Amino acid sequence: MSRRDEEFTAYVAERRAHLYRTAYLLCAGDGHRAEDVVQQALTKLYAAWPRVSRLDSIDAYARRVVVNAHLDDVRRPWRRERPVATTLERPATSGLSVEDADALWSALRGLAPGQRRVVVLRHYLGLSVEETAADLGVSAGTVKSQTSDALGLLRAALKDGASR
Repeated sequence: MSRRDEEFTAYVAERRAHLYRTAYLLCAGDGHRAEDVVQQALTKLYAAWPRVSRLDSIDAYARRVVVNAHLDDVRRPWRRERPVATTLERPATSGLSVEDADALWSALRGLAPGQRRVVVLRHYLGLSVEETAADLGVSAGTVKSQTSDALGLLRAALKDGASR
């Protein structure tokens, strides 16, 4: 095994779960799509590894590749088709009741893809406004407005769910 392969394999072994969690949230809890997104991202990351391995922040680059892979996945025409019946194949959310977890996932799925990406990067991964803007290739103002709009929609959706 070459040194390049060893370094890449070590990076993937250490960070794959983190990349999957990010993709899982971007895909609104669809584990199968998240796996596809991560595989596509890792393929692109491997191709660029000689250049990427010299960067200060490999994680930032990998995150950007996952976000771009998700965007590519969303743009595919066959992804617009929706199955009639869906199965709930996701791990239980710790600390939340089943009803609260379902309400949270439903609210997250109700967000526009751009808003969902901003919420995941800002509030799940804890990135700053500037880091999120850099990862998404948008301005800091766009991140702020989409975060504000998304959080308002989430609050409203979760409030409506609680009052039922």
